[in-house]
Amino acid sequence: MVDILDEVAFDVERGKIREFARATRAGDPVHTDARAARAAGFPDVPATATHVVVAGHHRDQRAFVAKLGLAFDRIVVGSVKWTYFRPLCAGDSLHGVRRVAEDVRKRGMRFVTLETDYVDNAGECAVRVREVLIERGQR
Repeated sequence: MVDILDEVAFDVERGKIREFARATRAGDPVHTDARAARAAGFPDVPATATHVVVAGHHRDQRAFVAKLGLAFDRIVVGSVKWTYFRPLCAGDSLHGVRRVAEDVRKRGMRFVTLETDYVDNAGECAVRVREVLIERGQR
């Protein structure tokens, strides 16, 4: 089994937070207005709940799928769970390490559970993402 599947680093940017807020229709002004964010107790605009999906834009998704030996055209995402240890805010820099937490076969399908810890500059885990990929069987 592969221990560290891949790593990624990116900055949490105001512009991306604003784009996510619009795309997900997050209406709370704390995501788009720094004054509203500070009035709510944040150091800067906080990211929306699913913001770390931007890491997918910095990764070679086909490469990690190939590293796992999965057939890219038969994969579906079974679930994604985000566990926040603190809010992400504009100005944060994150480093994510993705690992395989579980890899099992059931009823002709393969279920790969991946876990990514996104660590901030202080070395603290800010958010953990747990996702399950399902490789459908061949027809």
